[in-house]
Amino acid sequence: MKLFLKGDRCYMAKCAIEQGRQAPGMHGHRRSKTSDYGMQLREKQRLRRMYGLQESQFRLFFERASMKKGRTGETLLQMLELRLDSVVYRLGFASSRKSARQFVNHGHVLVNGRKSTIPSRILKAGDVVEVVNRPGSREYIKPFMDAAESRGIAPWVRLEKDQAKGEILHVPSREEIQPIVNEQLIVELYSK
Repeated sequence: MKLFLKGDRCYMAKCAIEQGRQAPGMHGHRRSKTSDYGMQLREKQRLRRMYGLQESQFRLFFERASMKKGRTGETLLQMLELRLDSVVYRLGFASSRKSARQFVNHGHVLVNGRKSTIPSRILKAGDVVEVVNRPGSREYIKPFMDAAESRGIAPWVRLEKDQAKGEILHVPSREEIQPIVNEQLIVELYSK
C-alpha cells in the first residue's frame, strides 16, 4: 500500500508499489495468512509511519485521544492531521511530511504571526500558518505548492497562494481525513 513517504515520487510511475516488485528473498512471493494481532499491528505501523512518529510519540497521541470525548480512533486521526508538520504538508509548503517536519524545525513557519519550530504542535480551528517572509523560504515552496494544487488541497484548510499563507477552517471530519486506515484496529490493539 502506498504511504506517500517520498513526496511527488509516489504519484509517478517510479513508485515501487506501481512497479510491482515482490518481497526480497528467495521466498518473497509467499504470503501466509496474518492473524488478527498481525493485522492490527500492521495498521498501527502503517499509520505511525505515514506521520513519521516514533512508537512512544504515537502511544502518547493515542492516550491523549482516548481521554477526549468522542470516538477514540477518529480523535486520534484528527490530532495527527492537526499537527503543525502535517498542516504544512496539507497546505503544500513541502513535498512530504518528512520534509515538512524539517521545514518547521528550521524556523521557516509562523503560526498566528509567531515563529514556531515544534512540528508536533497541535493546531486549532482558526489558526493561521504562513511561511516566513524571506526570499529563500518563499522560493523553496513554489514548486511544492504547484504540485499540491494539482493534487488538490484538503477541504478543511484555506490556502492563499500569493501570500504563502493558510488557515485551518475547522477540525477535519473522518471523511475529510486522507489516510485510508482502519482506525478501529488500532484502538483494539492498544486496548488489550
